[in-house]
Amino acid sequence: MSQPLETGAKAPDFSVETTEGQKKLASYKGKHLVLYFYPKDDTPGCTNEARDFSSLSSQFKAAGAEVLGVSRDTLTKHYKFIAKHELQIQLGSDEDGALCEAYGVWVEKNMYGRTYMGIARSTFLIDPKGRISRIWPNVRVKGHAQDVLDSLNS
Repeated sequence: MSQPLETGAKAPDFSVETTEGQKKLASYKGKHLVLYFYPKDDTPGCTNEARDFSSLSSQFKAAGAEVLGVSRDTLTKHYKFIAKHELQIQLGSDEDGALCEAYGVWVEKNMYGRTYMGIARSTFLIDPKGRISRIWPNVRVKGHAQDVLDSLNS
């Protein structure tokens, strides 16, 4: 398990295959990056979160930010998810879990008495210099995308 990340820290570097090609942290230099982690494509909470970020995508762009959603789903699943829900954001496929580990979101979860490893729904706002300017751990979906946009604009 990696150390928890803190506001002001340098964001961990990454390289991930996305629905818009291979991306690295350096790909976003000079822009804000909203890096959000979610458990699984096409589940109710994850769909609502992706739709919320998509509906605000033009406002994020106007604020100088890009949005990248990451799960351990394959790119094939991501493309289907985007098409089905007409999403306007890019999605990254972290099949090996390296990015989830680097950001400390691969955690032990407990549901109905069963423990398992999974992604803790979390969002990181990374500034144009590659530093973490805000972290939202254990995200509740309703209103979250707007909260991130408000934080970006403040």
